[in-house]
Amino acid sequence: MTTKKDSYGYLPQERPETGKLILYALQQVIVMFPATIAVALITGFQVSTTIFASGLATLCFIFITGKKIPLYYGSSFAYLSAVSSMAMAEGTAEQIAAWSATGVLPAELISKAQFGIIMSGFVSIAAGLLVRKFGKETIEKILPPTITGPISMIIGLTLAVNAVGDAINPAAENPTAWLIVSLVTFISTVLYSKYLKGFLGQLPLLLGALTGCACAAVFYFTGTNLFRTIPDVALESSLWRLGPIAIPAFTLPKFSMTALLGIMPIAIATIPESTAHMYQLDVYVNDVAKKKGQKLGYNLIDLLDRNLIGDGLCDMVSGFVGGPAGTNYGENISTMAITKVFSVPVLAAAAIIAMIISCFTPLISAIYSIPTAVIGGLEVYLFGAIAAQGIAIMIDKNVDMFSSKNIAVIALIMMIGVGGQYAFPGGNIPFFGFNIPCVAGASISGIILNALLSIGEKK
Repeated sequence: MTTKKDSYGYLPQERPETGKLILYALQQVIVMFPATIAVALITGFQVSTTIFASGLATLCFIFITGKKIPLYYGSSFAYLSAVSSMAMAEGTAEQIAAWSATGVLPAELISKAQFGIIMSGFVSIAAGLLVRKFGKETIEKILPPTITGPISMIIGLTLAVNAVGDAINPAAENPTAWLIVSLVTFISTVLYSKYLKGFLGQLPLLLGALTGCACAAVFYFTGTNLFRTIPDVALESSLWRLGPIAIPAFTLPKFSMTALLGIMPIAIATIPESTAHMYQLDVYVNDVAKKKGQKLGYNLIDLLDRNLIGDGLCDMVSGFVGGPAGTNYGENISTMAITKVFSVPVLAAAAIIAMIISCFTPLISAIYSIPTAVIGGLEVYLFGAIAAQGIAIMIDKNVDMFSSKNIAVIALIMMIGVGGQYAFPGGNIPFFGFNIPCVAGASISGIILNALLSIGEKK
C-alpha cells in the first residue's frame, strides 16, 4: 500500500512493493532500449550481447558503488567513430565485405574492439582515483570544456558520412522510397522529442523508429521491401539455442594496438557527461528527501569518485563479454526525475529484465529487421545532436572564445578530428607505424597542447 511519504517518490535505498517495482523497472528498460540497440546496429556488435552486457554492467555498477548510486549503464555513442575506424584499419577486405553485407561485425574484429573497450575502463578508473585524492575540481583542470566540447563536436561530425550514407542510397531498388522513409523517421523523431511530454517524451528514438517502420510497411505493401532479415551469423553464433530462447554470443578480447590507441582515449569524452549526471542526481534526490522529511545519509556528489571508477569497471565488464563501451544514461536519469523513483532495487530489476530480454530471439529478429533507411534517419538526428552538444558544453561553461589559448586548443582538436576523417582512409591517421583514429588523435593532441599552454598560468 502506498503511504503519503511514498507518494513523494523513492530514495535510492527504498524498495517499492513488488508489482510497482516491476512496472518501474520495465519503464527504465524501455527508456534505455532505443539508444542501446542503436549503438549495436550502427557498430555491428551483436544486439543480444549488447543488451545483455548493459544489464550485467548495471548490476555490477550497483554493487561496485555500494548500492548507493541509482544509475543505469548503457552503450555510448561517443565510441562509434573509434570502433568503426578500428574495424576499417584492422579488418581484411573479406571481413569488411561481410560486415557490410550482414550488418554484424566479424567476431575477430569485435574481439579486437573489446580489448580497446576494456582498456578504456582504466581511463575512467584513473579519473575516479584522481577525484578521490585531489577533489572534484581535478577533472575540470585536465579536461576543461575547451577539450570536451570540441571532442563531442568531432565525434558527431566524423559520423556524418555514415548518417547520410545510410539515409540516402542511390543504389537502392527504390531510392525515392528509401529517402522518404529516412525523412519520415528523422522528422517524426524531431517532432516527438520537441512536443511529447512526460513518459512518452523520453522515447523519441523508439517512437521515431516505429514511425519509420510504419512508413516502410506502406512501401512494402506497394511492392518495395526495405526491411532486412536477421543475419544467420547473429543466431548461429549463439552459445545455446532452444526454440525462441538463445544465449547471446560471447567473445573474448584479443590484443590490438590499433584498438588500444584508437578506442581507449575516447573515455575522456564520457567522463564529463558522467560527472554532470552525478550533479543532476544530487539535486533531484535531495529534493525528494526534503519532501519526504528524510535524510539520505550521504551526498551523492561526494560519491563522484565511486561513480567514475564504477563506469570504468563497467566498461571492462561489458567489453569482456562482447558488448560496446558505455556510460550512465541521461534518459534514465530524466525518467527518474519525472517519476521521483530513484530506487536502486528498481534499477537492479531493470538490469535483470534486460538480460532476460536479450535471450528472446523473436525480439532480436525484429530489431535486426529495422530498415537501414530508418537507422539512417535516426543517425542524422543523433550524430547531429552529438555535435551540437559539444557547442552546448562550451556555451554552458562560458568558454572565452577570445582567448588565444582556447582558440589554439579548439582549432587543433577540430582540424585533426575532422581533417583526419577525410584526409586518410577510414579516418585513421598514420603515426609511427600505427593507424590512430582521428578522434583519438585529436583528443590526445588537445590534452597535451592545453597542458603545455597552461604552464605558468595563475590559479
